[in-house]
Amino acid sequence: MYTDETVKKIVEDQREFFLSGKTLDIEFRLSQLGKLKQAVIEHQDELEKALHDDLGRATLEAYFCDIGSLLQEVNEMIKNLRKWAKPETHFSGIHCFPSIITKVYKMPYGVSLIISPFNFPVFLSLGVLAISLAAGNTAVIKSSSKSVNCTAAMKKMIEETFDPEYVTLIDGGHDVADMCLNQPFDKIFYTGSPKVGIHVLECAAQNLTSTCLELGGENGNWCIVRKDADIRDAARKVAFFKALNAGQICLNVNQVAVAKEISEEFLNALKSEFKRQLGEHPLDNPEYPHLINEGAYKKCQDIANEYRAKIILGGNGDIGTLRFEPTIIYPVDINEDIVQKELFCPLLPIVVYEDDKIEGLLDTINRRHHGLSLYIFTKNVAWAKKAMQRMQYGGGCINEVCLHMMVKNAPFNGTGHSGMGAYHGEWGFREFTHPSTVLIGSTRANLSLREHPYNNIWKEKVIRFVER
Repeated sequence: MYTDETVKKIVEDQREFFLSGKTLDIEFRLSQLGKLKQAVIEHQDELEKALHDDLGRATLEAYFCDIGSLLQEVNEMIKNLRKWAKPETHFSGIHCFPSIITKVYKMPYGVSLIISPFNFPVFLSLGVLAISLAAGNTAVIKSSSKSVNCTAAMKKMIEETFDPEYVTLIDGGHDVADMCLNQPFDKIFYTGSPKVGIHVLECAAQNLTSTCLELGGENGNWCIVRKDADIRDAARKVAFFKALNAGQICLNVNQVAVAKEISEEFLNALKSEFKRQLGEHPLDNPEYPHLINEGAYKKCQDIANEYRAKIILGGNGDIGTLRFEPTIIYPVDINEDIVQKELFCPLLPIVVYEDDKIEGLLDTINRRHHGLSLYIFTKNVAWAKKAMQRMQYGGGCINEVCLHMMVKNAPFNGTGHSGMGAYHGEWGFREFTHPSTVLIGSTRANLSLREHPYNNIWKEKVIRFVER
C-alpha cells in the first residue's frame, strides 16, 4: 500500500540521485538503456503472457504492438543518443561581438512521472521510460491498475533491473495516481483520456511542471473513404485496424465517412474482410483480443443495444470471455452522439456523405475537437495532401492506417483534446530535455555600444546598421 509519505519519499530519493549528476553522463545513460533492452528480452515470455492474460492478445500481436515496438525505440535511442545529446554551437551574431560563441545544452528536466494506460501497457510504460532515461532523467512509472498482469510483470522486471532511486514502478488505482500528481515532479508524461488529461494538467499547474499528454481525442478519429478510393484495400485496412486490440487503441478508426456513390460496395467489402480475417465466428477465434474488463464490455454492449436497429454486422458478445464482435453500425448521421465521442471498442459507425460535398464534411470534422489521427482513402493523393495540411489533428495516413506512428524518428502525438507535445525518437528526447542556451562571453575587445551614454551619434548608426 502506498501513502502520500511513501510516494513523497520515492520522489525525494530520486531527486537526490538526479542531483548527484550521475544521469548526466552519456555513457551511464547508454548502459542503462542496454540494461532495459536486455531485461525486456529476458522477460519477453512473461510480458507476452501478461498481455494475453490482460487483453487476450495473440503472441505475435503482443510482440509487434508492444514488445517489438519497444525494442525498436530502445535501439533508436542507443544508436543516436550521442548525436542528440551533443551541445549545439551557434554564432551569436555581430551584435554580440566579441562574444560570438553560444552553446545550447540539452538538459534533462530531473525526476519524471510516467502515467501509462491499459491498452498498450508495456510499450507506453517502458517505451516512454526509455526516452526519459535517454534524456538523463530519473523515472517513476504509475502503470494502469486495469492491466494487472502487465503491471505485475513490469514491476518485477524493473525491481530486478534498476535501483529504486533511479527507476520505480508504482501500482494502484486513481488514488495512487493522485498521490503522484501531488508531488513536485519535473516532467509528467500521461497517456489516456482527455477528461483525465485535464485533471493531470490541473495538478501539474500547481507546480508549473512541464507536461506531455497523449490523448485519444473527444470526438474520435475519422476515416474518410472517397468515391475514387480502392475499396477493397480500404476495407481490408480498416477491418484489420478495428480488430486490433479489439478497438482499444487511441489512434484507431472511430468512425468511417464513406462516399454515397460507393457506400454499398464498401460495406460489402468491409463485411467480407472482417470475416476473412477473423472467421465467421470471431468470438471463438483465440487470436481475437478481448475488452479490458466488464466495465468496458458493458459500455460497448450498451451502445450496441442503443443502435441495435442499425447493426448490419456483429453486435454480439460474450461477457465470460469479454470478447465483443466487430460491429458495423449503418447508417449514422454525422450529428449523432455515437460519432461525437471516442468509442474505444470494436463498434464502427458508418456515415454516408456525398462526394461532391467533401469540403463540407471536412469543415464539420475540423470544427469539432481535434482527433489524434486522420485517415483518407483516395486515388487523388495530391488533393489528400492538401487536405491533410489544412486539417487539425495529431497525425495520419493517406491510403493506410496507423503506420505513421511506426516511422522512425518522426514525431507522434495529438493537438488540443488529443494531446500536447510530441515523442518517438529524437522528438521524444527533445520532449524530455530543456534546451539551455549559454553565451560564452569574451573579456577582451568589448565595445561600449550597449552602455550609456546613448547620445553618441556613431553608436546609434552602428546599432541600427547591425540590427536592421
